[in-house]
Amino acid sequence: MNARTLLLLALIWPLMAQAGGGKLLLTGGVSSIDGAAGGGLTPWALTGGYAAEGEWGATAFVSRARTSDYGLTVTGAALVWSDRLEVSIARQDFNAADNLAPLGLRGLHLKQTIVGAKLRIAGEAVLDADTLMPQVALGVQAKRVDTGALNPTLTGALGAKRDGLDLYASATKLFLAPGVLVNGTLRLTKANQNGLLGFGGAQGSGYRLMPEVSVAWLASRQVAIGAEYRAKPDHLNRSVLGTGALKEDDWWDVFVAWAPSKTVSLTVAWVDLGRIAPAVQPRRQHGAYLSLQLAY
Repeated sequence: MNARTLLLLALIWPLMAQAGGGKLLLTGGVSSIDGAAGGGLTPWALTGGYAAEGEWGATAFVSRARTSDYGLTVTGAALVWSDRLEVSIARQDFNAADNLAPLGLRGLHLKQTIVGAKLRIAGEAVLDADTLMPQVALGVQAKRVDTGALNPTLTGALGAKRDGLDLYASATKLFLAPGVLVNGTLRLTKANQNGLLGFGGAQGSGYRLMPEVSVAWLASRQVAIGAEYRAKPDHLNRSVLGTGALKEDDWWDVFVAWAPSKTVSLTVAWVDLGRIAPAVQPRRQHGAYLSLQLAY
């Protein structure tokens, strides 16, 4: 983990010791690549950790994805109060290796910091099992990408900005009888590749409303099996680099999450991220995803 994450953990650890851990295994989801509780790719209306009403909870995580041509490492942590308010931070390191050579960039690492907040405003995903009312939460994610050598291309040829704000609303419901969790998220965003290629573009910088869906089956108290889909805005498809050169495809995954205890969970997934920038050998980017989370 980087220094910022370690500092955050040092600050929140005394609060973690006071938490009661009142929630059931896996009912806080896992840590998404943006830091918020949910699936690996998308936030849910659930808050992370196992704190009940009036308690503090916290999570810390490290995730690694390796696709055909790229690698992504994410570290982060979140602090939760009263199973209602969640504040998170995540640091992404995207290793492009030599795959951005068509842009004149070799050995490039794109790094992004994401600070998020989520507020549960209605419902209870688990306890209100006798109603169809889902748990509903509103969230915000402030993103800043460190583009390094890519910055002149990003702000010039592509017309993208280094800072952006995602707004989202999530609704989550756990149906206890079949043990199935369903989540729907609507995200208002102008991020390119989740922000790693900046925000907006020369062809348009407005916000777009994108849907995200997750379904998970609780195979046991400790194991969840599911799938996710996340639509992407595709701002750079008609950039000056050529039509389709930076086309952005939707993301999806299938995953298995295992929680041997309330403290530790491990998520393994197969992810498909579509095309990502003009790789030396353009092809769909799919591969393995692994995430370790510590929670209280």
